[in-house]
Amino acid sequence: MNKSIIFLEEIDNIAQKEIPEEVLKRAKRSLLDYLAVTCAGVKFQVDKLQRYYSFTQPEEGKFRAVGTGKDLALKEAVFLNGLNSHALDFDDGTNSGIIHLGGPIFSLLIPLSQRYKAGLDDMLRAAVIGYETSYTMAVSIQPGHKAMGYHATGTCGTLGAALAAGYLLGFSGEERFQAFAAACAAASGTLKVLDDGSELKPYNVAKTALLALTSIQLAKSGFKGNADPLGGRGFFKMMTGKDDIKLHPVLSNGTYAVQKSYTKPYASCRYTHPAVEAAIHMRDKIKPEDVVKIDIRTYDLAVFGHDHTKILGSYNAKMSIPYAAAAGMIYGKAGLKEFSEEAVKDEKILGLTKKIHVEADKELSAAFPELQAAVVTIYTKDGKVTERVDFPKGEPENPLTDAEFRSRYDGLMDYAGVEPSVSSEVFGGVYKENVKVEELVRNL
Repeated sequence: MNKSIIFLEEIDNIAQKEIPEEVLKRAKRSLLDYLAVTCAGVKFQVDKLQRYYSFTQPEEGKFRAVGTGKDLALKEAVFLNGLNSHALDFDDGTNSGIIHLGGPIFSLLIPLSQRYKAGLDDMLRAAVIGYETSYTMAVSIQPGHKAMGYHATGTCGTLGAALAAGYLLGFSGEERFQAFAAACAAASGTLKVLDDGSELKPYNVAKTALLALTSIQLAKSGFKGNADPLGGRGFFKMMTGKDDIKLHPVLSNGTYAVQKSYTKPYASCRYTHPAVEAAIHMRDKIKPEDVVKIDIRTYDLAVFGHDHTKILGSYNAKMSIPYAAAAGMIYGKAGLKEFSEEAVKDEKILGLTKKIHVEADKELSAAFPELQAAVVTIYTKDGKVTERVDFPKGEPENPLTDAEFRSRYDGLMDYAGVEPSVSSEVFGGVYKENVKVEELVRNL
């Protein structure tokens, strides 16, 4: 049984069908989310980017590195798009796949759409296929894949971005297969980037988009891969250590992967969100200065690498459930400002962070991924208060309203320093007919 052929045929069956309008509408929101988060990511790491430009002297070209105002060579634009899209850890993803979906895909599709003068609708259809590919691969190998130390955004994201690009560019079935085979050989991504104050998590997305680009270039050049890149000692074995991986069905539960994705209202790792929201709910009842301790129970996958109370910087704070919950408790929000380099040195929030303990709960662990919950108990000298959150804001089960999404988009663009007239033009342009991708990004 050739698992690769079976999977690619299932994906192609979706690609040959008319994608429902509500799915394309969700993809438009995903694109707007990507553009705003990427522009803000440029601002967040602007000092490092300036040093990058100075050292690498990137080649000028015709392809916009989103949010930088620079037109660069194709590979430079793809790489920097990926790097900036994940800088804030504010991009979309899914819990069941434990993967960020849009970053690698749009980072590649936008410059390719510029090169080949693709329309927005064509790019969005390709993105929908990419989302389905990355997600299906991820849920087929999770949670064991994460347990081995892999970052699915880097591994499965390579496959999704490569197939999305193949469909965008009208590759033949054989060319798409070979692009997929090359992507399977290239895929990599380590979760070690979460440890010890590392700032390399965005690099996983940057190289993923670039590896997907080289995969389609090899396929178009006639390089052939293995007859079954998923099976045997291929992708599944490499990513799980197992031979008996069962392919998850595409369009699981009758919905497209892009519809399963969350939009983050809080600027931290998704594992932190239930606790953040619970803390925000409880702050009207308890003052931060009255807190003796806080216990947080959540599912086991969310604990390791996210329970630290020693904060080494902004990147590290975004990964910390204690810090994020403390931010929610003190400020009533957990946005970009609360994770700035200045904020993560504030003794008030660091003091509360140290009073928070996180542990895995057997019941909540068994409920994952159907529920991604946390139970927060705050103790004071006068007693305790408990709050449970099963679906924090931004999940498909509890989505942002149109007004909330627009406010988030505007806030990110404002943080990035994008002129309101430009950000409004981009937002409206996504909903116009017969728009070229070039028109959307040329002023960003």
